[in-house]
Amino acid sequence: MQLFDWIVLIVTLLFIVIYGAWKTKGSKNVEDFILGGNETPWYTVGLSVMATQASAITFLSTPGQAYHDGMGFVQFYFGLPIAMVVICLTFIPIYHKYKVYTAYEYLEKRFDLKTRSLAAVLFLFQRGLGTGLTIYAPAIILSALLGWNLTYMNIIIGVLVIIYTFSGGTKAVNVTQKQQMFVIMSGMFITFFLILRFLPNDMTFSNAMHIAGANDKMDIVSFSTDPEEKYTFWSGITGGFFLALAYFGTDQSQVGRYLSGKSVRESQMGLIMNGLLKVPMQFFILLTGVMVFVFFQFNPVPLNFNPNNKVAIEKSQYKEEYRLLEKKLDSLSEDKKVINLLYIDQLNQDYDNPILRKELVALSTKEKDLRDHAKEIILKADSSSETNDKDYVFFHFILHYLPKGLIGLLLAVIISAAMSSTASGLNALASTTAIDIYKRNVKGEKSEKHYLNATKFFTLFWGIIAILFACIGTLFENLIQLVNIIGSIFYGTVLGIFLVGFYIKHVKAKSIFYSALISQITIFVIYYYAIYIFPSGEEKLGYLWLNFIGALLTIVLSSLLEWTLFRKSKKQMTT
Repeated sequence: MQLFDWIVLIVTLLFIVIYGAWKTKGSKNVEDFILGGNETPWYTVGLSVMATQASAITFLSTPGQAYHDGMGFVQFYFGLPIAMVVICLTFIPIYHKYKVYTAYEYLEKRFDLKTRSLAAVLFLFQRGLGTGLTIYAPAIILSALLGWNLTYMNIIIGVLVIIYTFSGGTKAVNVTQKQQMFVIMSGMFITFFLILRFLPNDMTFSNAMHIAGANDKMDIVSFSTDPEEKYTFWSGITGGFFLALAYFGTDQSQVGRYLSGKSVRESQMGLIMNGLLKVPMQFFILLTGVMVFVFFQFNPVPLNFNPNNKVAIEKSQYKEEYRLLEKKLDSLSEDKKVINLLYIDQLNQDYDNPILRKELVALSTKEKDLRDHAKEIILKADSSSETNDKDYVFFHFILHYLPKGLIGLLLAVIISAAMSSTASGLNALASTTAIDIYKRNVKGEKSEKHYLNATKFFTLFWGIIAILFACIGTLFENLIQLVNIIGSIFYGTVLGIFLVGFYIKHVKAKSIFYSALISQITIFVIYYYAIYIFPSGEEKLGYLWLNFIGALLTIVLSSLLEWTLFRKSKKQMTT
């Protein structure tokens, strides 16, 4: 980091915080604070929805996911466009019809207070965890970059977001997210084209794709029916559809974005914009990760991308053993470079040499073995070390290979993404707590100003809780998967409640409440025995299926229970 990088980083972040606080200060009432006065145009709705989902985890973790596992993760998003259509046709008109502040307010109108409270509590729990992770992700970067305490970084990032979210509510979130999306996408496009420039002079984009394909990084679609395989066309189009339907249709962090739209049509157009752009955006981010992989076929690569592990090794008795592995990797990297250049030369002559392809695969296998051996040494040096380095791949590339100014810009991209997602999360948590829990249970008549102040207080409260979650966060397989796993555990049940409310009119409150409880407990059990207890890569069920199972269980159980209660009531009437 040079002085210019620091200037770019600090000026970008301060501009977003100050602009958001200044532009939107002084909400007059709860409607202004939560719904932004229903003044948001469709393009701002679309950008805000995209920015809410595109957290720092997306830009930190997704390229690393592609570097290690290829493009297959894009299948996760295949169900999203379909979900957008369903939400536009069903969810948005109903929410606007009932003039709700939060999605869960509808559930009391359709069922009862218990069902509304259950859905709200499930949301608060998982979104509180998720918001903490959106702070934790960029804090990892800055703590490693600056050598600062990770806890201090969590606090600094959390406080930056609290300032303008507390000040302006939904309007502040929407206003700042436009600037954040501009910074984010500008930084990613610049980085992508710089990677292409950094590749050997005679190498075309087509050549790069061939090298990625030879290393199995371009397997985009899998039609496998194996439930243990995490990302397939089928899990994306079903589990991904249900996850997207739940997230965009029932998660207040997203519902709040389009409830602020000027009209039903403006909200719908914003979501359709998200449906059209989200898959290409994720494809592009994954492709950037693949291009980073191609770049490292011609440049030195560390045994482990996490810089903290290198520090731990240097302080241990295993440093010589680790250095020996590094020398082997250096030698292997030179071999890879030579073979890749030969392979490119053959490709330029329109010949895809199968022998060189096999040699590339063999070298990649040897590199993987060296990395696995390095992980064993790291754990011997410090058993508490996190050897999974997917979240550090893109970070390593940014710090070591980007020119002055762009390092600051890319760090601003990652932190801006964190701020946008965290702000939406805090705004949604505060809105849900104030409207669905506090206002619904407080006794006596209270003024609009009282509820406005309560919503602001809950913004501050959840900001502190999110910072605490971030401080105790640990890396899972990688952060983007952890966020989606947390969502998948809870979203299915909540979505099932809403789907029954929208489409199965004969199911009453008692049936849906107890069915949702049973469904959620069942999902906990399935997750524990089919996913949690197995080491990474050995799970018996892809976590995306939890969304489908949770929703289906809630729908089927509530229908059966309602039918049983109806039969029982009919029998009693007969006797």
